[in-house]
Amino acid sequence: MGLKGVTLRGLEVFEALAATGSVAEAAARTGLSAPAVSQQMRNLEAALGTALVDHARRPMQLTPGGRHFLPRAREVLSQLRLAQSELTMMDLSGLTTLALGLIDDFDSDLTPRLATILAENMARCRFRMVTAPSHEITQAVAERRLDLGVAASPGIPHEGLAELPLVRDPFILVTPRGPHEGQAAIGRLPFLRYDRTQLIGRTIEAHLRREGAEYPERFEIGAHQALMVLVARGAGWAVTTPLGYMRAARLHDRITAHPLPFAPLARTISLFAGADWASPVPEDIARTVRDLVQTQVVGPALAQLPWLEGELRTLA
Repeated sequence: MGLKGVTLRGLEVFEALAATGSVAEAAARTGLSAPAVSQQMRNLEAALGTALVDHARRPMQLTPGGRHFLPRAREVLSQLRLAQSELTMMDLSGLTTLALGLIDDFDSDLTPRLATILAENMARCRFRMVTAPSHEITQAVAERRLDLGVAASPGIPHEGLAELPLVRDPFILVTPRGPHEGQAAIGRLPFLRYDRTQLIGRTIEAHLRREGAEYPERFEIGAHQALMVLVARGAGWAVTTPLGYMRAARLHDRITAHPLPFAPLARTISLFAGADWASPVPEDIARTVRDLVQTQVVGPALAQLPWLEGELRTLA
């Protein structure tokens, strides 16, 4: 089958419609008029020879063909955006040193891929990349011990720092597979807490208090991977995020992810830089990280956990 008539703009419109279910919202996301969005969808469906969305429903919903095509469309768009970011990074070849901190949620395929892109496009630069908790990273950037840092946002402005949002990362429930799967785990198994010296641990605890949910003080784990292993072994249940869940891919045959059984909660992962940067380096690296997150995490997570649609997303 040929691809005549399949355009980049058509794929972008389809991606926006799939996320919003609304022509008006898709128009706002893509910068097109509502009639232009509708025309782009008609052109794409004609080129593919199948309906991708049910135009009669409000909000619009994907057809079976649309659900099948969406992951492929996202992958194409992610790869194109990443290639564009890599070309942009070529303009940064004059940088000679760069110290970058990342939370351990990114300490997987994403971090080596980012290091490779930086090394290839900034050949004369000396790099230092470290992994640390969010509060340590933002403090190190504020004190100029790191040039840039990728960390969870504390939700309040930090004097002297510029914040570039990267991804919205909603909290989810993770339980063992088996008889205590899903909400059945709550009340039957112990709650496995994150270390409350970490921002993620404090964020979860504050939310549970607001919800009036109290659980015995039994487990408090500092390392994310250790927490997921305990869940996989049936030791308890945990609250984490899709970024954390996708890092534990080797355990997915023994753990399951579910919507949070409390009021929704999400965190923002951002790139932090000193407010006095005069070059486009922070913006260009933030763009590259967003594209990597979309390709390496968001796309695969939405394919596996489609109920996260609209909740887990990169932030422009």
